[in-house]
Amino acid sequence: MDLKNSTVLITGGTSGIGLELVKQLTELGANIMITGRDLIRLSETQSQFPKIHIFQSDVSDQDSIRNLYNKVSKQFPDLNILINNAGEMRLLDLQDNTLSLENLTREIDINLSGTIQMTHQFLPHLSKQPSAAIINVSSGIAFMPFSVAPVYSASKAGVRAYTQALRLQLRGTAVKVFEMIPPGVKTNLQKDWVLPTDSNSSLTMDVDKMVKVAIEGLQKDKIELRPFLISIIKWASRIVPGALINFGHKEFERFKQLNTNAKYSTR
Repeated sequence: MDLKNSTVLITGGTSGIGLELVKQLTELGANIMITGRDLIRLSETQSQFPKIHIFQSDVSDQDSIRNLYNKVSKQFPDLNILINNAGEMRLLDLQDNTLSLENLTREIDINLSGTIQMTHQFLPHLSKQPSAAIINVSSGIAFMPFSVAPVYSASKAGVRAYTQALRLQLRGTAVKVFEMIPPGVKTNLQKDWVLPTDSNSSLTMDVDKMVKVAIEGLQKDKIELRPFLISIIKWASRIVPGALINFGHKEFERFKQLNTNAKYSTR
């Protein structure tokens, strides 16, 4: 992909992987638009990168997606790359009866449905470009159920399956389909967790390094944009899936104990 001469729309562009994509793609000279729900954070990002364009939008809301499309397609008819990056990850105990049906599937609405609906809305426009791309951000967790984040796990496994199916259906068209597959990345995705994360873990990587891997992969037209760590996780998910799942389940046990202690401490 020629990123320098591309016009790129990034969902969830105010933090984490999205913000780092803004930084590195700006350095390459791409024309960039970002979306987010928080107008203040969008404005702060624009003050940091004055050449980008901002749109307040929510990928979990169909009307918001339609409004975004109407604005972007008119203002930026040369849009040729869509990066479905917006995401949320929560730690959930599925035996917690205080969880409401209304917000239980929030990660599905944002991570999976948002990716599918954004793609569907923008695909006709992208199909008109001489060269276009859709980049969906999944996760290493797509290869292994992570019991402490069960709905997130389901959403990212869904993103991976959808991306593979989309790639097959668009074979032979001008629209290339890529999957960015990060491992644990040090971002503010975990900022509200009761379970502290280990920033020194060998299973996590710096966000700038992950995005660099992704951009280099895009430039070489690699359909999976992933670091070497993901290759190990993919291999382990095939060879020793039970051991991998049980290793991750230890985090749920820690999470449940922390929640129990928190409840008793507030009584």
